Amino acid sequence: MSDGFAPQSALVDPAGLTGPALLGLLANWLPEQRWFPGRGASLADLSVVSDVTLLAGEPSMRHLIVQTTLRGGPARFQVLVGCRRELPRGLAGAVIGQQDGAVCYDALHDPELADILLTGIARQRLAENVRFIREPAAPDLPMAQASSRVLGAEQSNTSLVFGDRAILKVLRRLFPGANPDLEVADALASRGSARVAAPYGWIETDLDGEPVLLAVLSEFLAGASDGWTLALDALSRLYARHGAYGQEYLTHRLGAGRDQAASDPAHALPFAAEARMLGEATAELHADLAAAFGSRNATAAETDSLVDDMNAKLSDAIAVVPELREYEAKIRAAYNAVSSLRDDLPVQRIHGDYHLGQVMRASKGWVALDFEGEPAVPLAVRRAPAPALRDVAGMLRSIDYAARHQLVGQSAAAGVSALADAWARQCQAAFCAGYAAGRGADPQRHATLLRALTLEKAVYEVIYEYRHRPTWLQIPLGYVAAA
Repeated sequence: MSDGFAPQSALVDPAGLTGPALLGLLANWLPEQRWFPGRGASLADLSVVSDVTLLAGEPSMRHLIVQTTLRGGPARFQVLVGCRRELPRGLAGAVIGQQDGAVCYDALHDPELADILLTGIARQRLAENVRFIREPAAPDLPMAQASSRVLGAEQSNTSLVFGDRAILKVLRRLFPGANPDLEVADALASRGSARVAAPYGWIETDLDGEPVLLAVLSEFLAGASDGWTLALDALSRLYARHGAYGQEYLTHRLGAGRDQAASDPAHALPFAAEARMLGEATAELHADLAAAFGSRNATAAETDSLVDDMNAKLSDAIAVVPELREYEAKIRAAYNAVSSLRDDLPVQRIHGDYHLGQVMRASKGWVALDFEGEPAVPLAVRRAPAPALRDVAGMLRSIDYAARHQLVGQSAAAGVSALADAWARQCQAAFCAGYAAGRGADPQRHATLLRALTLEKAVYEVIYEYRHRPTWLQIPLGYVAAA
């Protein structure tokens, strides 16, 4: 074979591992993965939609797309299965199960097999219906022995870092159609935006007659730190450095001025300056998105649909978490107030899942990642125009989370909660000031919309925490109560 992917001697036959036995292994393994939305569920209807051998021999690698039924209907997932007769010790945590004398495992954790994906993009390989595509303007890619490592912080996908140059984001749940993660990043990078990591290539296939994005290879921001980590580091230093829980900050009036952190740096809390720069970068990102995809005012029907959708989600949330009923009237009042904006509600493409974990502080400033939006939401919804302040609301809630999650379950929480309040308020104000200074819509002048969108985000968080992290439920519920 001329593409350099010739099969090795068939010590492990990938085709021989197809069948009910492997499906049984996957049915037990999938619900235990952090990226699988039905964790802990019993999968009785798992089936194989696509099965492509990417490497035969010892080891072997197969690309599988499997389908099962979750809440809301059928769902498809991508699994790359590696097989070896003898498993290296470092892969013990990736094991799926054993079959026919071979150990099956998640191939993304095997640097030898992960290198096949990188090399496939570099050489633009075609393996049956799996296509490896390289951006024409991409720099030379590391071809072999790239020392890939799996990042451990992701919830919905799996990312591999190759050396210090490239990162491959492998999508786990698959949706047909144009995926905004590649669509948006590619459009902004082609315009020279500094707020995205440039795509180098991608992997795709076809399902039901439509293209499906499988993975995106992008510039790796070596030495960068994500916003969540930076915020938590700032809070840890604040709590540790200032005795009596930082009483000098608690007794200093924060003031109403949104530019206080800039005008009075002696009393600026840690991360406030970074929050302001993040606000400016967010406004620049939104401007780039509007330039690339356009912007317009929502129609009256779209505004009414937005309000109806928020109210419907609230009804669903109250059915799951009855504690919300106490606050139903004021939440609905905030939502319904958006109806008054029928003639002045700008919409555009947005990030859609914007929080501190989705931004990186790099040498060139703040950079946004993961434009795919909420993975469980249909692609058509994720690609639809929306108010840019929805991203602002997401970041404000994320700042509040950073301030409060370390206090969950701590006996000293009451003593430090005032400092957490002060930090959250100042960093939120700094972010909004930066956003306005960056020529974004001034959040202070769009309080009606921002309040509704922030409450909408908090209601979503209530459901998420109730289902996945009950001990954190008080974080969003506390915001709803105080709002």
